[in-house]
Amino acid sequence: MDLEKTLKNYGLTEKQAKIYLACLELGSAPVQKISQKASLPRSTCYEILEFLKQQNLVSAFLKKKTKYFSAADPKEVISLAKERVNLLEQALPEFEMMYGQSKTRPSVRYYQGLEGMKLVFKEIARECKELLAFNSADDMFEIVGDYWPKFIQERMKRKIPVRVILRDSPKARERQRLGLSELRDVKLISPDYEFHGMIFIWERKVAMFSFKKDLVVLVIESEEMAKVQKAMFNNLWQRLEK
Repeated sequence: MDLEKTLKNYGLTEKQAKIYLACLELGSAPVQKISQKASLPRSTCYEILEFLKQQNLVSAFLKKKTKYFSAADPKEVISLAKERVNLLEQALPEFEMMYGQSKTRPSVRYYQGLEGMKLVFKEIARECKELLAFNSADDMFEIVGDYWPKFIQERMKRKIPVRVILRDSPKARERQRLGLSELRDVKLISPDYEFHGMIFIWERKVAMFSFKKDLVVLVIESEEMAKVQKAMFNNLWQRLEK
């Protein structure tokens, strides 16, 4: 398992993850040794260690007038994360009240990375009655990988139909062939239209994904903007042949 990637998914930056792992491997060590292990400047290392200390991810003590740092037990880190989730769950009714008051105003959210994309897929599965999609099947399977079949199974479990416009390719034709068995209606456009991303439209939301270089998702929640996107999609859908 890629431990550094796991820590970044937990919320640490790359440098913070490197330093925590260095502390974990060294046991107890002064800043100089930790900075060498993490291949980071001493000043940067000390600043990050102080931050990790505030987050209860490392502890510090003096030994012969030298400050030593130790990584927190990974079990304690998991326990701390669970406590934070519990606090958020306890506050959920108040959060939802505030969220409900703001739903009449358009909002924009930004996510980065595959984990951010998964959050949007889960949101779709939780809320959607019908999904409209415009994408490239080849990019989808390459980027999202093993998670995509899981999303399809969840969508089918919740009986969410999808109408999707795909760039023509062998993979897209396979999706078209399997369409009825997976609650999916597919129409194709020319492969000459080159793009690396997708658009999902559901309820009053539009999610725009980019697969080029950085993986990013922009979610727009707006009744009118969703209506515009649905109108554009339906217009193109009606013009395309099966």
